[in-house]
Amino acid sequence: MTETAPRPADDGSLPTAGGAADAAPAVNITALFAEAATKSGLMWVQPPEDRAWPFWHAWADDTVYAVSGPGEQTLPWLPGEVVLLLRSKDTGGRLLAVHATCEEVAPDDERWAAATSALTAARLNATDDPVDRWARECTVRALRPFGPPLEAPGSYGTSSGAAPVPPSTATTTHWRPWHLRGRPRRRRGTRQPDDR
Repeated sequence: MTETAPRPADDGSLPTAGGAADAAPAVNITALFAEAATKSGLMWVQPPEDRAWPFWHAWADDTVYAVSGPGEQTLPWLPGEVVLLLRSKDTGGRLLAVHATCEEVAPDDERWAAATSALTAARLNATDDPVDRWARECTVRALRPFGPPLEAPGSYGTSSGAAPVPPSTATTTHWRPWHLRGRPRRRRGTRQPDDR
């Protein structure tokens, strides 16, 4: 028999694990999600049967907006429902895991202006008109959290959450580069003074 996550109250709060015996107040999941999404520019999205993918985002109108494609971050194809993992800005540790709907936002969608406005404000070091490039080459997505959280303060899973390393062609098995006249003495790990 599997345990089900506690259902939130009408105000979006999640009961604590100890029930009435504990004096700790309930956690307002809606407010916690909004605070984490606002303060941290990074979260993870996990499609079914896949690893979690980190991505930068913009938070506006109770929606997480993300852009991917040429010149932007890499994200896999995302189905209509995914899991979002949020971190604590203070500790960097996992804070929340929630279900979210995922929809592509096209340039003719009424949400396009709000999405691109939020993403442009969060986008750093853009050297061109990003909105025009996003319309031509990229995918803009809107992710909206829903339902009770999978993990939240007071109800974290016991597994480590570690994922296997994705396959890669990168390697470190080659020799280090050759240096003309050897490596400088100050970088050989000796305590001899540098040649001046």
